[in-house]
Order: sequence, then C-alpha cells, then structure tokens
Amino acid sequence: MQGHWYCALAAAGLLLNSHAFAGERVVAATDVEALFHSNDPKLDANKQIAYHILKYIPEATTTEPMDTYLTERYIQHNPFIPSGRAGMKKMFAIMKPRPVTEKLTDPVVSVVAEGDYVIVSSVQEEPDPKNPGKTTSETHFDMWRMKDGKADEHWDSPPPAGMGPPPGMEPLPPAQ
Repeated sequence: MQGHWYCALAAAGLLLNSHAFAGERVVAATDVEALFHSNDPKLDANKQIAYHILKYIPEATTTEPMDTYLTERYIQHNPFIPSGRAGMKKMFAIMKPRPVTEKLTDPVVSVVAEGDYVIVSSVQEEPDPKNPGKTTSETHFDMWRMKDGKADEHWDSPPPAGMGPPPGMEPLPPAQ
C-alpha cells in the first residue's frame, strides 16, 4: 500500500512540471446585448446604465454622456482614474475620441445585477509570459453601485502588470 502513495506523489510532481494546469481561455458570450437586460425593471435599468457607460466612455472615449450616466461625486476605486465626474471628463478629454459603435464591442462574459450593484466580467487579452508572441486571456471585472439612475461608485480589477496610468495622467497620491 505504501508503494501506491509514492506513485501518486511522483505523478503529482510530473503534473506540476507540465502545462496540465494551464487555464482555459476566457470566452465572451455570443449575445452580449442580452446580458444587459433583466425582467426586473430596476435591474434592467441598472444594467443599461452599465452598458452605456462601457459603450460610450471607455470604448468611444467621449465625455458627452458622463452627465447622463455618472453622478457628480462618482467615486473611483482605481489608482489611475480620478474620482468625480469632473475628474473623469478631464482624463477622457485628453484621449482621442473614437466612433460610437452600433453595439458594444467589449468581449463580455457575464453581467450580474443585484440591488444597486452591477458586475460586468469581460475578456482581457494579455501577452503570454511563457510563450513570447502569443496571448493568454484573463477575466476583467467592473462593478458599479447605482444611485438615482446613475453610476455613483466604481471598482475594477487591477490593471495588467506593467500598465501605468493613461497618457497624460499620473498615478493618484495615496489617500490620507
């Protein structure tokens, strides 16, 4: 019986040194638009706010819809993005606007809404450190807390390793 234990340990060692533990690629949903709807009117409205934030702000880099979708105090929990609607406008004003697309182009995996919160997970492609020239995928998370029909607070995944602030922006100083 003791010999079986050594065989199991040896097999585990071989697995640890192989690519057997490589994670599966993250895959976007086929009908992204449907993810941003709910039969519950409040959850549907909150999902639609998140949808429009993603479509117009990071994708099109336009500041025009910020008054519609963000509260004035918009709290941001990302060290590279300022809090407040005015801070967001300042940051995005230095970026070149892109055309607004008919549908969201972000590769979304899922959208979950509960109460005042909406969580969107999406595919994030990264260079594969083990295979130069290839990519691997990870899951990026954005979460908003809605208040009075607008996003009032935002959390997201840490930026990819080595990614600094957007051009023209410096990291925010630590909170006092």
